[in-house]
Amino acid sequence: MNILLVNPETPHTFWSFHHAVKFIAKKSSEPPLGLITIAAMLPRQWSKKLIDMNVSDLQDEHILWADYLFLTGMNIQRKSFEDVVTRANRLNTPVVAGGPMVTTDHNEIPGIDHFILNEAEITLPQWLNDLQDGHPEHVYATGAYPDITQTPAPLWHLLETKKYATISIQYSRGCPYDCEFCSITMLNGRRPRTKGVEQFLHELDTLYVNGWRGSVFIVDDNFIGNKRKIKQELLPAIITWSEKHKHPFSFATEVSINLADDTELMRLMAKAGFDHTFVGIESPNSASLQECGKAQNLKRDMLSSVKKMHSSGLRVSGGFIIGFDNDPADIFEQQIDFIRNSGIVTAMIGLLNAPTGTRLFQRLKKENRLINKITGDNMDGSINFVPKMNKQKLTDGYKKVLETIYHPKAYYERVKQFLKDYQPHFSQTERISWEGIKALIKSFWILGIFAKGKRYYWQLFFLSLFRYPQKFPLAITLAIYGFHFREVVKTV
Repeated sequence: MNILLVNPETPHTFWSFHHAVKFIAKKSSEPPLGLITIAAMLPRQWSKKLIDMNVSDLQDEHILWADYLFLTGMNIQRKSFEDVVTRANRLNTPVVAGGPMVTTDHNEIPGIDHFILNEAEITLPQWLNDLQDGHPEHVYATGAYPDITQTPAPLWHLLETKKYATISIQYSRGCPYDCEFCSITMLNGRRPRTKGVEQFLHELDTLYVNGWRGSVFIVDDNFIGNKRKIKQELLPAIITWSEKHKHPFSFATEVSINLADDTELMRLMAKAGFDHTFVGIESPNSASLQECGKAQNLKRDMLSSVKKMHSSGLRVSGGFIIGFDNDPADIFEQQIDFIRNSGIVTAMIGLLNAPTGTRLFQRLKKENRLINKITGDNMDGSINFVPKMNKQKLTDGYKKVLETIYHPKAYYERVKQFLKDYQPHFSQTERISWEGIKALIKSFWILGIFAKGKRYYWQLFFLSLFRYPQKFPLAITLAIYGFHFREVVKTV
């Protein structure tokens, strides 16, 4: 068999970092980990080719070469996903589709020959067996969760790794929390399932042998879902591995805010090479947190929690949501103040949406408040239900928040606050690279000469160079991120 694996194009959004990766001559922020993991589950003797449409063009000759086109996607990629299906149908190449969007919405997606739903460790072998017997079914689904200690290492060699800013890897699936708006527990369950330590180190080994050096994003929805295993088994092993290999990787991941309660865990993460975490803050308003079931954020000083992570060497990117039923009239000012005071530079603020199948979706459906499908774009200003707040007031307030926190003066001031708070681990200092030098020079030109707020760029440049020289590369990186965020905000 010839198998073509296709990752649809992602629009220019907050997380695409499209305008930032250009500074380091990259095409995309991270690769399609799911597809290269699926590729490893297919028979070894089959020929496999990957086209990530974010870094390469999909040609008709690629589709014609394939016996089957394997396609995945998330809601934000839906238009590109549908275009690929149309092309494959026109060229008579059968399409096999899976992934989160397909799992929740497959009944509304035409043109697919075979659906591999839920987690592929269970459903893909069923399809392969039926294919071998000559009678593959249309839909394969399961309510069970697989043992991911049996999941093979991704086929990194299928990637054009030089086109990516970071590489993705996975340790666990599932989250112990059950936030109303989140689809993770619906898709992956509430009991975190982990890979074995040796299995994870083997994946690091294969990544290392394939020549990758630099940032590695552990895509777990809550890396600390099983704290005992993380502290006692995984992190000590990563520390030993990293020291043996002279720290070739820096790590980033997603965690719940209660990481701040465990000083030893933060110390181990920093020592292992973690320097960045994404945290779902959601809202500074307690009633809104109560509404969505964000129990781990309640009864704590979230501002202090963020500061603790920063002082432990873990830069926090924050997720914030506006549009809860319990949001007060001044929620916009509350969000602005929290972001400003926290020193969270990378703040993703979106209007609340209800993904298909979530508890929020089911509640709003019962209340007859759903109006359309979600776009999957966290910052396009869309909302798929009738909010309690006046919609125009909600939209205008949301835009005000974005324009305020990403205004050059406010943004650069936040970077300065972060640099003051942030205490990186000694092994986290960034190596000087040719890519970094080129990005620095390009930042002179774009941010220091032509961009709005260029004087703030130079203030940050000299402040970080002389007062925080160890943090200087990070300061320039964050300045570049700000340029990307401002470009995205223009489209809202």
